Amino acid sequence: MFRHLDLQVQGDVAYVGLNRPDVHNAFNEALIAELTECFTTLATDPAVRAVVLFGHGKSFCAGADLKWMQRAAAYTEAENIEDARVFSRMLDAIDTCPHPVIGRIHGVALGGAMGLVSCCDIAIAAEGTRFGITEVRLGIIPAVISPYLVRKIGISQARSLALTGAFFDARRAQAAGAIHEVVPAERLDAAVAEKIEAIRQCGPEAVTHCKKILHFVGNVSFEEGKEAMPRELALRRRSQEAQERMAAFFAARERKRKK
Repeated sequence: MFRHLDLQVQGDVAYVGLNRPDVHNAFNEALIAELTECFTTLATDPAVRAVVLFGHGKSFCAGADLKWMQRAAAYTEAENIEDARVFSRMLDAIDTCPHPVIGRIHGVALGGAMGLVSCCDIAIAAEGTRFGITEVRLGIIPAVISPYLVRKIGISQARSLALTGAFFDARRAQAAGAIHEVVPAERLDAAVAEKIEAIRQCGPEAVTHCKKILHFVGNVSFEEGKEAMPRELALRRRSQEAQERMAAFFAARERKRKK
């Protein structure tokens, strides 16, 4: 189905693998288009409980492919704007995917790859992974990823890391808020599996709606979020899923009490 992407759906989990290992899974036009199509399609599949985004080979993603960057340098202004918008649509497709997206990060995550990391709901990195918001080293800027990056790590951390183009390790990425968990490389798959199992223990509809409201409150004013949330809670309390799960919880507690 895809040339530069490996999609495997195993039960209720979709594994999306960047599959350009010879160039450390660097972005080109084809990979960007395939990621957009993949996440747009997965968004409509109610059987999927979680998506794992990872990279084949030695790295998660090394950012932009140098050949793509060379071609873009010769584009007109209008062509460059459209090219950037295509990349932006890819990030949006990942960011707005209704299923939890778990980033399995190893090797390197540089430049535009930090946009992918920023769009993951849960990001787990192997010890030894190298990160970097390195665009300024090449005389360009992390423009398209910046809304996601600043939302993820905050303006202060973004300034410190993006203005210097410095490389940093997984612990620094965790301290900045880009990564949620750092584990030994041999435990990376186990750590991802633990998150998947935790998601499975939750109500499918509740997880989807939880992601939706978090995205909403993260993109509106405090007052707008505060005003909208009581209705959201009321709707969930009255849902069949909530009614069944709460009834099962109280029944189990009653059985435990009578023992």
